[in-house]
Amino acid sequence: MTVLRSWAPPYGGRMELAEAVDAALALPGVTEADHHGRRSFRVGGGKVMATVPADGVLDVMVGEDLARAVAAGDPDGVELLWWGQKLSGVRVALDAVDPVLLAELLEDAWSRRAPAALRRPSSPGVGP
Repeated sequence: MTVLRSWAPPYGGRMELAEAVDAALALPGVTEADHHGRRSFRVGGGKVMATVPADGVLDVMVGEDLARAVAAGDPDGVELLWWGQKLSGVRVALDAVDPVLLAELLEDAWSRRAPAALRRPSSPGVGP
């Protein structure tokens, strides 16, 4: 899936929260809702794929393998996200992260939670 590739600002460009929100909402079937007083982005009947814990920060619920692989590369603006002792994804500082990396993280979180009908590529002229 490459929905966000055309959206990302130029390499090295500063990412604003509004742009990250637009990127999340650009993915098929994603909606915004409250999650314990925080903004969240959900897909597939309410499955949380990302939350906004603070201005300029996005928690993205990627898989454990991807979270560890990304963190091992020590990219700017990305750290492991723990919920107690469970690795839940990555925390992204929007002013430091590479926008292309954020797009990849959002796409992974979406693909892990989206129902099969949304993940299936549609043929031109054919509904989902």
